[in-house]
Amino acid sequence: MKTQAIFRSAVALGLACATSFAFAYDADWKRGRVYYRSVCTACHAAQAGGSIAPSTMTKAEWVAYLKADKHAKGKDSMKQYLSKSYRASIKAQNKAAEKFADVPDEELLDDLKAFVLKGAKDGDAPASCS
Repeated sequence: MKTQAIFRSAVALGLACATSFAFAYDADWKRGRVYYRSVCTACHAAQAGGSIAPSTMTKAEWVAYLKADKHAKGKDSMKQYLSKSYRASIKAQNKAAEKFADVPDEELLDDLKAFVLKGAKDGDAPASCS
C-alpha cells in the first residue's frame, strides 16, 4: 500500500514536470529581430527622432528596461507596442504587425527580448538597426 502511494506520487510529479516542460516557450530571436526592425525601428525612425540599435545597451540594461516596462521616458508601457491590439491597429501599414497578428503578447515579448539580448553591446552578435 505504501509502495503504491509512493509510486503514484512519483508518477504524478513526473507528469506535472513533463506538462510544464511541454508548455515552456523557447524564444525565437529571429522573429524578435523581424518585429524589432519592422515595427519598433520603423516607428522610432519616423516619429521618435531616430532608431535605437540593440547594441546601444548592454544585456543588463536591456533586462532592466524591459522589466521596468516604461517606454517614451516613462510616458507609456513598452508592452503596449507588442500587444495584439496595437498590432491590429497598424497592420494595414505594417506587414510584420499583420504577419504576427495572432502571436500571443508574451511570446512576442520573449522573442523581442531574445533579439535585443543577442544584439546587445555585450551580446553574442551586437546588432545595428538596419
